Amino acid sequence: MAGRKKQPLSVIQGKGRSNHLTKDEIKKREEHEAMMRGNVDKIEAPSYLLKKQKEEFNSIAADLMELGIISNLDVDTLTRYVEAKTEYNRLSPIIRKLNPVEDLDIYTKLNRTRKQLSDECRSYANDLGLTITSRLKLVIPKTEEEKPKNKFSKFAR
Repeated sequence: MAGRKKQPLSVIQGKGRSNHLTKDEIKKREEHEAMMRGNVDKIEAPSYLLKKQKEEFNSIAADLMELGIISNLDVDTLTRYVEAKTEYNRLSPIIRKLNPVEDLDIYTKLNRTRKQLSDECRSYANDLGLTITSRLKLVIPKTEEEKPKNKFSKFAR
């Protein structure tokens, strides 16, 4: 169906909606998802990043590895996120020091650049699962265990 995003099998099963899949389809889908995850043996900050950028990269990468949502394929995206965030953080104090009335042209240009950097950061953050909404899409719902039926439970209040 067009427009629907494909959900991981574990999410479908967690929601209890996997009864439309055959055992063969489930097996094929599990194998495909395992192939698509990618390796995690080369997740390291690129050498061209500054020291603080490498520290931030490693910190975020460690958190994402703990969640199991990063692979070698995501290193470039995380690098871009760290770089965009660094530039945003460098630009913000400069803009705060400007007087919007006196320096309107410079203020407007820098503010536009900061907005673009903010949008770029948000986009990378969503791709990496760094925002709460993007992580919620990845979280596997837990199925509630059904309590055994007790013949006296209908009398309990």
